[in-house]
Order: sequence, then structure tokens, then C-alpha cells
Amino acid sequence: MTGALRGLRRFLDFLYLAAGILAALCLIAILLLIVAQMVARWTGEIFPGAANYAGYAMAAASFFAFANALNRGSHIRVSILLNAVPTKLRRFMEIWCFGIAAAVMWYFTYYAYWFTYWSWKFNELSQAQDATPLWIPQSVMVIGGGILAISLTDHLVHVIFRGDHRIQRDLVDQSFAE
Repeated sequence: MTGALRGLRRFLDFLYLAAGILAALCLIAILLLIVAQMVARWTGEIFPGAANYAGYAMAAASFFAFANALNRGSHIRVSILLNAVPTKLRRFMEIWCFGIAAAVMWYFTYYAYWFTYWSWKFNELSQAQDATPLWIPQSVMVIGGGILAISLTDHLVHVIFRGDHRIQRDLVDQSFAE
């Protein structure tokens, strides 16, 4: 692997990890918002928009976590079928699956971008008490969707040129779900 490709690989791995860290920080933000809302109720104060901010943070946590979860093997995959077919068919099926998934995510990201752009252009605001400009939480959807599209494309290219994906399988984590 050349130096440029090694640098790209390090950058992509950093990008996926950073998105996962941002997702974790969004979950912490949800906790802090809930605690702040509880304290506000106990003291007789009002914290307008706390539920909306928690919702925005939940959406951000989800979209930021997608790529990191994919790379760590946390997405649901139909491995039973892939393990039962011959190697050449398995490779074809993985190329097909990653190709379709990447195309769908690039399509989603493209239209999410335009959706966010028009929300910004028309200065759309949340209809709740917080009156947040909607382009702010919507932009997280574009960024997270873009990172997932990059990750899926990364896996697609890896399957095409190397014959396998880069998804890590953590059998210990998977055993807790079964």
C-alpha cells in the first residue's frame, strides 16, 4: 500500500471513530438535558424546548453512529446466507449489497442536502417553544448520512479490490444480543 493510500486509510478510520465519539457525546448531551429538565421542574423553573433538543441530539447520535456501527459489525447483516454460498458468489453478493447500499446512501445524502439547504434558505424554524432554525439539526443528518455513504463506498471498493470487506466482527459483543 502506498503512502497516500495509507494516509487515506488512517483518515477514513479516524473519520469513522470521530463520528462514533460525536454520537457518544450526543448521548451524554441527552442525559444532561434530561437532568437539567428534572432540576428545572424541582426548582419550579421552566426549560422550554428541552424535549426538542433531546430529540435533535438523539437524531444526531443515530446518524453519527451509523458508520462506526457498520465498521464494528453492529449493523444487522444476513451472514447465514453469505456463509452458505461459494466464495465467488459470496463476493458477488457483497459487491451487489454494498453497491446498492452505497447508492441509496449517496442518493439520501444528496436529497437531504437539498432539503437542508431549502430549510436554511427559507429560514424555517421549529414550531415548538425552542424556535430552532431547522437547518441546524438537519445538517447533522446530511453529515452523518455522508459519512455512512463514504463508509459503504469504502467497503465496496475494498470488496472489489481485496475480495473481502473491512467489517470487524466482535463475537463477544454479538453473543450478548443472541
